[in-house]
This record gives sequence, structure tokens and C-alpha cells, in this order.
Amino acid sequence: MKILDWYILKRYLFTFFMMLLLFIPIAITVHLAEKIGKILDNEVPLNAVLLYLLDFTIYFAHLLFPLFLFLSVIWFTSKLANNTEIVAFLSSGVSFTRFLRPYLIGATIVGFLAIILGLYLAPKASEGFNNFKYKYLSGHRSAVDNINVFRQINDNDIIYVSSFDVKNKLGHNFTLEHFEENQLKYKISAKTIKYLEKDTLYKLSGYVKREIGKDKDSLEILTTKDTLFDFEVDDLIPVIYAAETKTYGDLKDFIAKEEARGSSNVGRFKLVLYRKWSLPVSVFILTIIAVAVSSIKRRGGMGVNLAVGICIAMVFVFFDKVFGVMAEQSDFPPLIAVWFPNVIFGILAIYLLQNAKR
Repeated sequence: MKILDWYILKRYLFTFFMMLLLFIPIAITVHLAEKIGKILDNEVPLNAVLLYLLDFTIYFAHLLFPLFLFLSVIWFTSKLANNTEIVAFLSSGVSFTRFLRPYLIGATIVGFLAIILGLYLAPKASEGFNNFKYKYLSGHRSAVDNINVFRQINDNDIIYVSSFDVKNKLGHNFTLEHFEENQLKYKISAKTIKYLEKDTLYKLSGYVKREIGKDKDSLEILTTKDTLFDFEVDDLIPVIYAAETKTYGDLKDFIAKEEARGSSNVGRFKLVLYRKWSLPVSVFILTIIAVAVSSIKRRGGMGVNLAVGICIAMVFVFFDKVFGVMAEQSDFPPLIAVWFPNVIFGILAIYLLQNAKR
């Protein structure tokens, strides 16, 4: 590697990590100032707060990894352009593609760190961050998706509750349908289902069981009935952020199980899975865009480059959030939702790169 490569690569990595070191303490201070009232009201232990801040640091860094990189590349490349260093490089016979090589090496290093962070460190941090948030900071909000829970618990049984009270372990409008060879054999319904933790039983109120016969059906109607079921109470209260807390292999198994159960959150879970690989790719795309935008010396100086860069970054975040919400709330394919911003900005990167070469 020649002097030029070392010079740019060191500036690339140094500026990126300095950007993290500068902004993360600011984010922690702002977040802590916002939440300190609830933390004091709940008398949260100091060690729990410190662990939460560590988890928040990893969670926040992973969430904004591409944007920090994008702004840092624009920053130091604009300084190179303002000092006419880029002109000197290119005038010495170095092609723009050759000039771009140390940036791509730096993007490879940062992309590898993003993979390690997304596959191993971020899931653990996300679990601690979300557990603390819902335990101490969220008031009466629940960390579970307890509305219209519809799940296939095994090959033959499907359960449904219209709502579930996590604190009292009480569900409303419960049904269980049992199938054999794609034919409904019996259906159990109840106005309420309550889990009796002491007896490990379920208490059904307004119990009705209809068995499907060849000639006629049979009905069993009881005011209350205590019984056992082949599912756990956790099947009635799926955790919203469960996918964020799992490593890649565990997440794939988790999604397969949730698809078999008919979970309504599969789209949200697949978004988490696909983003583990789309994030490193976005590092390369945003690096190329940042170099193409900031490598030209402008009359307005570094401020113009930063303004253009921030606008592009905000548009990228907007696309990512909009398509993410579409995948979570509708049948929009999560794979397209995750990769569409990268495709659009990849095309933009190629266009800007061609213009920068000229």
C-alpha cells in the first residue's frame, strides 16, 4: 500500500471513530436528561443505569452507523478538497478510481465491524436496552404485542385471542381450532382465558366446545372450565422486540417458527434479519456518494458539502423508515423494503461517481 493509501485510510478511520466518540456522549447526555426523572422516580439501581447506558451506546452506534460514516467521509474529504490536496493527487497522474481505492478499503473495514456488531453485539445490547426501557421508562406501555394474537402452535392447533392482559394473564375472546388432515375436528371458544400460574392451568369462562361429526356436531357448554393446553402462556404474548435480541442463526430459526405459527409480526422480524446484511452494503454506497459529493472544491467551502451531505443522509433515512413501516404494517415484501433504498442510492452513487470523474 502506497503513501496515498495510508494517508487517506488513516484519515478515513480516524475521522469516523472520532465522530462516534464525539456524538455518542452527546446522545447519552441528551437521552439521560430526558429520562432522568423516570429513573429517579423508579429508584433504579446505579449498576442497572450504567449497564443500560452501555447497551444504549452500542444500540445507538449500530442504528446510526452509516450516517456517522457518511458525515465523517464528507468532512475530511472536503478538507482535502479545500486544501487542494485532491487536485494535487489527480494532477500527479492518479486516476479518480485509484484515488477511491483507500476509501473502499476503509469501507471494507467498517463494513466488517458493522457485520460483527449486527450479528453478535447489537442483539445483546438491544435486549438490555429494551428490557430496561419497558421495565422502568415506558409507564403503562407493554413490551408485548397483545392485540389480535393469532398463532399456529403445532401442526394441528391454531389459537387466537382478541387481547391479552399481561399483568393479570387474562385473555379475551379465546378460540382454539384443532385440525386433522386439513379438516376441522373440534373448536373450543371462551369469553375469557386466564392462566393460573400456581396450578399451571388455564381457566376458561363461557366455555364452548364444538366437535365436528359426520352426521351432526356435539356441543359442550360450561360456565367455567379448568384445563391444560399444549401451549405456554408466552405464546399468547409475543414480545415485540424479540427479533432484535437474537443472533443471526437464532433469528432465522425464530422466523421459521413464527411463520408456522401464523404470527402477524413476521414482516417486522424479517426486516431485522435482512438489515443485518444491508447495513454493510450501505457503508460502501454512502462512502462513494460522500467522496463524489465532497471531492470538488466549492465556492461555499466545506459548509456547502456538509449541507448537501446532510440532505442526502436525511433522504436515505426517510426512504429506510417509510419502506420499513410499509413492510411492518402491510404485505409489502420486507426484502424489497430493506434493499430498495440501497438500490436507489446505489444508482445515485454511480451517477455521482461518473460526474466526479469528469
